[in-house]
Amino acid sequence: MLEGLKRMLGLGPKVDFKELVQQGAVVLDVRSKGEYAGGHIKGSMNISVDTLGSNLSKLKNKDKPIITCCASGMRSASAKNILKANGYTQVYNGGGWSSLQHKIR
Repeated sequence: MLEGLKRMLGLGPKVDFKELVQQGAVVLDVRSKGEYAGGHIKGSMNISVDTLGSNLSKLKNKDKPIITCCASGMRSASAKNILKANGYTQVYNGGGWSSLQHKIR
């Protein structure tokens, strides 16, 4: 059960987020528009987790790496699950946007 929880929260094997971004990964911030306006990773895309299911067409390539992020990592974990369930193959939970920002510099 602990391993399943770790996987769900994106705490599994170490992911090199900087490398993924250098290879063209999409950074998907799933916070609200207001939260996003208060600060975000430059070049990231904002689709709130509650509208993600109806905005999948904005993420055209299902094989392109996507790194989800939010404030703490909970909504980004949900977003990762939504994307995986819809056929996206390379989805990574980046956790909180602020800490992810430091990992991709």
